[in-house]
Amino acid sequence: MKRLNNQNILALIIVIALVAFTACNQKTEKNQKDTIQPLELVYNQLDTENSRWFLFSSACRPFGMVNLSPDTQIGGAWGSGYRYLTDTVKGFSHIHAWQLSGLSVMPVSLTKENKETIFTNFYSHFSHDTEKVSPGYHYLNLDRYNIDAEITSTTRVGFHKYTYRGNGKPALLLNLNTLLGPCENMDGVLHKTGQNFVSGEVTNAPTRRRPKTTKVFFKIESDVKIVDVTRDKETGNYLLSFEQTVKQIQLKAGISYTSIENAATNIQTELAGWDFESVVAESKNEWNELLNRIQIKGGTETQQKRFYTDLWHGLQGRRIISDANGAYPDYTGDGLRVGQIQLGENGKPKFNHYNSDAFWGAQWTINTLWGLVYPEVYKEFVQSLMLYYKDGGMVPRGPSGGNYTYVMTGASATPFVVSAIQKGIVTDDLEEIYQALKKGHMPGGIMAKAGYEHETELGGGLDYYINNGWVPHPIPEGKFGYHQDGASLTMEYAYQDWTLAQLAKKLGHSKDYEYFMKRSENYKNIYDKETTWMRPRDVNGKWLEDFDPYNYEHGFNESNGAQSTWFVPHDLIGLAELMGGKEKAVEKLNQQFETAEEINFTSGTSHDKELHPEYKRIPINYGNQPSIQTAFIFNKLGRPDLSQYWARKVVDKAFSGFSPASGYNGDEDQGLMGSLAVLMKIGLFQMTGGTEDNPEYQIGSTVFDEVKINLSNGNTLLIKTENNSAESYKVNSAIFNGNKLESLVLKHEDFLEGGELVLLMENL
Repeated sequence: MKRLNNQNILALIIVIALVAFTACNQKTEKNQKDTIQPLELVYNQLDTENSRWFLFSSACRPFGMVNLSPDTQIGGAWGSGYRYLTDTVKGFSHIHAWQLSGLSVMPVSLTKENKETIFTNFYSHFSHDTEKVSPGYHYLNLDRYNIDAEITSTTRVGFHKYTYRGNGKPALLLNLNTLLGPCENMDGVLHKTGQNFVSGEVTNAPTRRRPKTTKVFFKIESDVKIVDVTRDKETGNYLLSFEQTVKQIQLKAGISYTSIENAATNIQTELAGWDFESVVAESKNEWNELLNRIQIKGGTETQQKRFYTDLWHGLQGRRIISDANGAYPDYTGDGLRVGQIQLGENGKPKFNHYNSDAFWGAQWTINTLWGLVYPEVYKEFVQSLMLYYKDGGMVPRGPSGGNYTYVMTGASATPFVVSAIQKGIVTDDLEEIYQALKKGHMPGGIMAKAGYEHETELGGGLDYYINNGWVPHPIPEGKFGYHQDGASLTMEYAYQDWTLAQLAKKLGHSKDYEYFMKRSENYKNIYDKETTWMRPRDVNGKWLEDFDPYNYEHGFNESNGAQSTWFVPHDLIGLAELMGGKEKAVEKLNQQFETAEEINFTSGTSHDKELHPEYKRIPINYGNQPSIQTAFIFNKLGRPDLSQYWARKVVDKAFSGFSPASGYNGDEDQGLMGSLAVLMKIGLFQMTGGTEDNPEYQIGSTVFDEVKINLSNGNTLLIKTENNSAESYKVNSAIFNGNKLESLVLKHEDFLEGGELVLLMENL
């Protein structure tokens, strides 16, 4: 064998090192390539066969003023927007919000055959086979015209790219006067302000829920010359025409609720250039940053996809209404007043103003998810609610376009705001906030108003609640709004009073604390020991005759007596005592779950099926908010094993569907049910909505092997499981930062410190 000299040895070492480096580099490149970002797991089309106007999102930023997407149905707040089973596009509209819509754009090709009818006959078929959808981007081909439609957006600007592959003259139809989702778009006007520019406005007609008109202003910029603008006398809509040779059009559409000038400012601030792919990438990065705050390991691929779809939904529905410069619409007075949010030292608004459906049910959903993972979002919403108070004198429970809607019931924003304070998310102006919330709980406040009761303060029955100790059913003065269900109102008020009492205690208002704590016991006045259910009473105290606890909406708001009996999150021990003790309460609730399991814990697959004779009698319904806390009640009654058992069952039956036909099996309600699904899958819950001092989290049974929560303070919380499986769902013991927990409870301050929570699982 030939002996190697030093030079040969050195050469051999270099060759080996190069081979190793190349292999390592290839492996690194492969790992980077194989790394899947959470955005790639989001399934936008989940439950879209059952969707409502604001459920679907594609070309949208988090809470974006613009929520640009194709509309396949345009009639009504329910059953409209992007509906998966309808394969006809009727336009790409920019606003899909609570009681708001606007600026529908439809690319078309003009020919001799369609030129005279294009304003009334323009819909186009498309195929899901070629469609591409992800957060921040949507592509589809309009078969009728062979136009490739691509859309994305910034927060306040829609960005369109249309490639014309067929015959005909390229054009854009702007339907400014049309039924669009929850309302008519009317008085739409458009003006050409330059060879590449048009601007205008459209008015959202009043609705039962939003009784005042709301204006939407817009400015549109095209990257190619607009040859002609035509207004149709019959429809009042507009057609923008381009040169025959144009094969691609890019469009920037800035919107504003305050003025055309501010719509233009939104474009200048957010979208100065024309790089479409760059904007798509920016949108994806923004979504990934938010979704990456919770990282999971384990579970099936479908479970992981469904989880990130749920987390994405937790950031959906509610929309920014203020401009990039801080201007915002205020309709709390007689008409539009343009307000101005205070600017910070950086010259930018200190927060955004929002449009939002009700906070009814937020205590068990976004209170916890946002408070733990998205505190900066949470803080802005509280600031926005207080801005409504400063403008209109009342903290809203579901504002639309700068105005009150009085959606749902009670003072549902109180637990939401109190929780933000107890978690240290909101620290300034606490006395002012307290007085604002307190006003809502007193006569003349928002608690006195029934659903959508705009002109009076009688439907909520607050005076009876204060003076008699319960809200009568029916309200003797008559019907003034929706949801005048006395038993539910009594329980909601009692819980909301308890949460306000916690803030009073924090701020040293001892008399107020005692007063609202006393009111929080009013739920006891509608518990009927004979039937062992909560039961409506009339103004004289007489129980509702022929009472059936499974009869839907007879004294109970969007629920029945069996579901709503457990709506006492602030005093479950007191409720159990009324029932004869913890054991009897556990037995009763467990039987309800066993019955509800027979139809998968929900009243059908969509909200409109709750009145179906078979579904409406379900004793536990995870398709709507009134009873979504029930699985975790067992924790408070000394049976955490049953909480773990039934929570896993609910996740499997109600929150694991993964198709356009299934998903939330009820009313997703702007991220509430998506947030609930996330919390149940990671095994965390807050029974009081996080409204007590240093709020506690109940620990449940996580679906995944590991859950890493990246906290806003830079710390991380790692939840790890051992021996976790579909069968081994029981938490035998829990160890937090090396210390065994005596009970399955952790405090908010513990969570903020971060660390490791190890759950040792076993088969029940």
